Amino acid sequence: MARKKQYIEEEVIDKAMHLFWRNGYENTSMQMLEKQMGINKFSIYSSFGNKHGLFLESLKSYKAKRKKMFDRLKNATNGVKDIKQFFYDSVTICNQKGNEKGCLLTNTYNEFSASEDEIVNKQITAFMDNLKSLFIEKLRMDPAKSKDTITKQANYLVLAKHGLAAATRVNSKKEIEDYIEMTFKNI
Repeated sequence: MARKKQYIEEEVIDKAMHLFWRNGYENTSMQMLEKQMGINKFSIYSSFGNKHGLFLESLKSYKAKRKKMFDRLKNATNGVKDIKQFFYDSVTICNQKGNEKGCLLTNTYNEFSASEDEIVNKQITAFMDNLKSLFIEKLRMDPAKSKDTITKQANYLVLAKHGLAAATRVNSKKEIEDYIEMTFKNI
């Protein structure tokens, strides 16, 4: 007979997610995960297969937690103003109690960019492609913009979002606000 889990899976995934968010994948050890999650290696391996499986579940959890913010952007109708609000919303999430600075997906994108991990790279690429598509959709709301301008601005905004995620780890609130305001002066 299988043993009953002595923990709530969603809660331990959330704890692991925050640890990966803070330290990155490579810098997070199994010992750190055991301590943070409050369960032993056997339970981690039994539930998630290995550290990589737990990391994938953490990414899935992170995306699910950010879905509301992405849905708000997707359903918005004010073009560039909506993208700017999305930037501010993403900063607000980083400043919420219990959250880490930056963006777990951006951090993962940076950490895995030279990796041959097809599973993680596929997830990150899909996330970035979705983000760029949302930006393009909102930029198209301005009929004065050419297709070429929209593509260039969408690329710029994706890079600016990466920069914003990194900046939230170390810069002050005022510096972050200045960064966002200056970003949108160029759009």
